[in-house]
Amino acid sequence: MNLGLFKTKKSMITAIIAAIAVIAVIVLAIVLPKDVAEGSMYYGTFMSLVPPIIAIGLALITKEVFSSLFAGVLVGALFASNYSFAGTLDIIVVDGLSAAVADSAGIFVFLVILGILVSMINKSGGTAAFGRWAKTHVKTKVGAMLATFALGVLIFVDDYFNCLTVGAVMTPVTDSHKISRVKLAYIIDATAAPICMIAPVSSWAAAVSGTLNDCGVETGLSSFQLFVNAIPFNFYSLLTIVFVITLAVLGFDYGKMSGFEIKAQEGDLSAIGKDEEVSEDSHGIVLDLVLPIVVLIVACIAALMYVGGFFTAGEYQWDFIGAFGNTDAYAALPWGGLIALVFAFVYYLCRKCFSFKVATECIPQGFIAMVPAITILTLATALKNTTGLLGSDAFIDAVMANVPAALYGIFPAMIFIIACVLAFATGTSWGTFGILIPIVVTIFGVGDPLFYVGISACLAGAVCGDHCSPISDTTIMASAGARCNHVEHVSTQLPYAITVALVSFVSFLFAGFVPNAWIALPVAILLTIGTVLGIRWFVNRKKA
Repeated sequence: MNLGLFKTKKSMITAIIAAIAVIAVIVLAIVLPKDVAEGSMYYGTFMSLVPPIIAIGLALITKEVFSSLFAGVLVGALFASNYSFAGTLDIIVVDGLSAAVADSAGIFVFLVILGILVSMINKSGGTAAFGRWAKTHVKTKVGAMLATFALGVLIFVDDYFNCLTVGAVMTPVTDSHKISRVKLAYIIDATAAPICMIAPVSSWAAAVSGTLNDCGVETGLSSFQLFVNAIPFNFYSLLTIVFVITLAVLGFDYGKMSGFEIKAQEGDLSAIGKDEEVSEDSHGIVLDLVLPIVVLIVACIAALMYVGGFFTAGEYQWDFIGAFGNTDAYAALPWGGLIALVFAFVYYLCRKCFSFKVATECIPQGFIAMVPAITILTLATALKNTTGLLGSDAFIDAVMANVPAALYGIFPAMIFIIACVLAFATGTSWGTFGILIPIVVTIFGVGDPLFYVGISACLAGAVCGDHCSPISDTTIMASAGARCNHVEHVSTQLPYAITVALVSFVSFLFAGFVPNAWIALPVAILLTIGTVLGIRWFVNRKKA
């Protein structure tokens, strides 16, 4: 064996583990019986969560996300097929990868369009012009982080759109103030799912409202009003906002993020590969960046409304909230992106920012820039599909059904933890609250003081798990938006997300006995700020 093929001891160990795993798979496929009853022997058991646990564990240990995700898909397919060789291949190809591509095609198109648009903006000199403007107007590192956060809050209609747009716009600003790309990715991620979950007009609000409506809850209120009433108890989303602002104002970082921020001050921003070449053409103006992005935002919102039936005769015509509840982001975002791309193409040619040949060269360049994100998203979706075949929802349903009634007061905190674990393992917050909300509605009656606390605990846990999970599409989009290594984003974000999760858990324990938002929320906010100050004191004392 030529050991020169392995650059490090760690890569050799990883290769050996992979080889052993492949051999074990082949042996199991040959030795174990093929004629088994239809359906997996592991359906609805803890083993249904093992494939994502393996994928996540390998990703964090090896720092290699592609092979780790595929390992999870492989294990899930083996479990789902009862170790049948042909069945395993069939599930990987048909139920896993092919279904993943079909289900995510709309987002893939939007990713490619946005990659092309970003490439055009860079070629036009708009990015460089915006960077020069930012240096004179956003003068501090704190200001750059708060500006990024504010833009993320403003783009609340959809998490995918949020991640990619904020990354494209704010990268030159954060780069100029030596903010690491993983810190940018965290801010983007913190203003994606958490913000969408508490924004009344968003694709997330529509999904939650639809789930509540399907439960057939008779309260005299619409499902949308139920969602709004639950917002004050959504501690994880609300406290994430407090946490990000507190960290930015204090100029404080801890855990792995601190190391990346120190490297950023030395000029290493930890960007993945090489960024698209940015033209320093002095003819570029700020409008060359702002105008296409504004058109993108307006076009995407209009497309979301159109797909939802806002402009067409029918049940949701001129019904803003109803149209959002009926829209499909996977179809609408490519619509809006294509309109913005055509506009940008014509605008830049009319402005003579570059030639027609240069404009067409941006198409493959934009596609290539998004290949890593598309690959990760495909594998992550395939893993979710195979996990679904194993009945992870049935397992969680059984766990919830066996919780003793004596623990009623701490039910919200328990629901929060279960939702966190499920969303983390499966990488889907929508699937998580889709499973848990019907259970929560059954546990807490409409007139129960803990009704809204329970629903919020479910939603907050779903967002928290989604925020932490390496296989979450939103986490993947945040990495793509910031152009940083995905595993580095996950590993630096985890300590922050876990901190807010622990404070949220304590807050739900408190709200379980004091279900009053006017009391529970201020207590939770003070606890969050106090926790950050306590961590800073501890870190500074350790350094001293």
